[in-house]
Amino acid sequence: MLRPIDELEKALSRLPGFGRRSAARAALALVREPVRLMEPLAAALRDAGATVRCCSRCGAFTTVGNDPCDLCTNPSRDAFSVCVVEEPADIVSIESSGGFNGRYHSLGGKLSPSRRQGPDKLRLRELGERVRSEGITEVLLALSTDMDGDATAGYITELLRGSGAKVTRLAFGLPVDSGIAYSDPLTLRRAIANRVSQ
Repeated sequence: MLRPIDELEKALSRLPGFGRRSAARAALALVREPVRLMEPLAAALRDAGATVRCCSRCGAFTTVGNDPCDLCTNPSRDAFSVCVVEEPADIVSIESSGGFNGRYHSLGGKLSPSRRQGPDKLRLRELGERVRSEGITEVLLALSTDMDGDATAGYITELLRGSGAKVTRLAFGLPVDSGIAYSDPLTLRRAIANRVSQ
């Protein structure tokens, strides 16, 4: 196979949801129809790379010039309730469920000794500062239900002990060893509605 197509296939295979075969199919489709597929994709990638950022306050996706983001500045949202997620994509999933109307805080990952991801690599200090300075009364932990997610939840619970904020966690409905981004809106809505104290 030609080297440029190989390189395109390798780049696509690094994306979530793309295995080797699906990356190969996508690469061939792109080179087969460059005007209809490749050029718009390249333009969209350039535009997103130049304009999309993470909010300095919550870590959600936003655009250059819109920081803090709309989720942080919308006066109709509950300013005293914060939903803690691992990644900005989790915010998109929870928003699509329609079950939460507070603010967000993306950690940028979860504690994971096997990946050498300790507390210093996450936005945990910022979370503690927000809870104390913004008068947060509830922190909803919307973290994965695997061992690393449980460890992160335990760490946050200890971090916020004595802060005055009630720490809750998503309830039933999320499969074990699964992430927020893989849950459907109804499951997320039910998990938010039935959250439990941590």
